Amino acid sequence: MAQQDTDQQHAGVLPVDDEGFVIDTEDCDEREAAFRERGTSRPITVVGNPVLHKECKDVTEFDEALLKLVDDMFASQRTAEGVGLAANQIGVDLKVFVYDCMDDEGKRHVGVVCNPKVVDLPADKRRLDDSNEGCLSVPTAYAPLARPDYAEVTGQDEKGHPVKVRGTGYFARCLQHETDHLYGYLYIDRLSKRERKDALRQMAENEPRYPVVAND
Repeated sequence: MAQQDTDQQHAGVLPVDDEGFVIDTEDCDEREAAFRERGTSRPITVVGNPVLHKECKDVTEFDEALLKLVDDMFASQRTAEGVGLAANQIGVDLKVFVYDCMDDEGKRHVGVVCNPKVVDLPADKRRLDDSNEGCLSVPTAYAPLARPDYAEVTGQDEKGHPVKVRGTGYFARCLQHETDHLYGYLYIDRLSKRERKDALRQMAENEPRYPVVAND
């Protein structure tokens, strides 16, 4: 990492590189465990729950309640064995997601993004990857979905400091998937009608491996 101005380097929760992107690959075990051990695991909301199908509210208060939510999200993510989790997936109407995800180079990324927005990239950075995708809110179902294999997301960390996160491959998919959640979209909403129907069939035919909130 290039040397930076001390105030800039330590302004956020995580340090940044010489391009201003967070360095979220260091001390992953310790950071994830600290979040998770403070938190309480909550059941996962599933497709059909209204909170998943509308845009969430912006995070405007970066307080103890938000920090507790983040802790609970990491605990819930671990229970469900996920790599990313949006707040509305545990029933909370706020634009925040957490992640604990490997990229295609085998690097682990752990972090928090509030009020995320996916950066619109130029065509030369938009190579599509049509790998399988799944979702904790559509348990046991998977379908191929084309997404750019590189993504940048801007937002704020859990203390309200501006952040930029970037990822490749599977981690890029995770960043896009979780941001989608907070704007009311599930990955199955991007599938054809036939593929969506097949994903819902997979879900109906199998039992989730983690606690879920049953829809009335």
